[in-house]
Amino acid sequence: MPKCHTGLCLSVYVLTFVLGFPANILAFYTFCKKVRQKATPIDIFLLNLTVSDLLFLLFLPFKMQEVMDDMMWNMPYIFCHLSGFIFFMTIYNSTFFLMAISVERYLGVAFPIQHSLKRRPVYAAAASIFFWIFSIIHLSIVLIIPFIASQPRICYEDFTDAQLEVLLPVRLELCIVLFCIPFFISSFCYINFIRILSSLQHINRRKRLRAIGMALGTLVVFALCFGPYNVSHIVGFVQWKSPDWRDNALLCSTFNACLDPFIFYFSSSAMRGSVSSVWQGVTKRLPGCLSCRVPRVLKISSSNNSAPGQLWHQLQFGE
Repeated sequence: MPKCHTGLCLSVYVLTFVLGFPANILAFYTFCKKVRQKATPIDIFLLNLTVSDLLFLLFLPFKMQEVMDDMMWNMPYIFCHLSGFIFFMTIYNSTFFLMAISVERYLGVAFPIQHSLKRRPVYAAAASIFFWIFSIIHLSIVLIIPFIASQPRICYEDFTDAQLEVLLPVRLELCIVLFCIPFFISSFCYINFIRILSSLQHINRRKRLRAIGMALGTLVVFALCFGPYNVSHIVGFVQWKSPDWRDNALLCSTFNACLDPFIFYFSSSAMRGSVSSVWQGVTKRLPGCLSCRVPRVLKISSSNNSAPGQLWHQLQFGE
């Protein structure tokens, strides 16, 4: 099976790591602080999504080394199974948390009073634990496959017929359960989220447009990052072989780890405040740079927590 071009794969992995790791570290700090102070369901889901992305990024250097070794596994073989498991488990785990965030957003605008009275952080924590366990169980196939007529020094690549007999149906099930269902639920929630917000003309126009942009952006990221790779599962099942372009499709899923922080920024005022603080800290250390001034949008975003707008923002956006 043709492999992803070394330069292309390595470029995507390095870019994702360089952009995604510091952004997710900032998000992790922000949401940990927010959860300790006053946890809300949306904060818990965003924190778990950040943890999933950080796990993915921490094991991404193993994939970089594998690419540089022409897809031959020259590291301790135990890390082959572990890195492959973390790599795929966190990719699919992200779909659940993106789905949970969309449900939380939709309920916040569709049933603001009822939802604000019934929502409890403990429910979000329980759902998060379920998502982790569910993803771990489903992706355990990554740990099992190498032991079925395994080939030495090859890590989850060039599968035998015996391995494909098990793997192809499982991939189809992963596509349906861990991608299609979360994507359809997210699409339903965000489409109705946009419809409801568009009808609320008394709401501040800038806030409304920002929320609509966040919803559309999340759906686009969801489709572009996870769609191609999961389509390869369907094609592979129909053709009963791994498609030649599967590795290239997987690169789209890799990008999700550095795109999620943009979702965090538009989803959380705490994240916007952290970005603003970091930017101010940077500009203070660059006194000679006349153009390094805090963008007006960051200042405005960080001031949106003041009353009376804060109450509506908490009810409608879950913060």
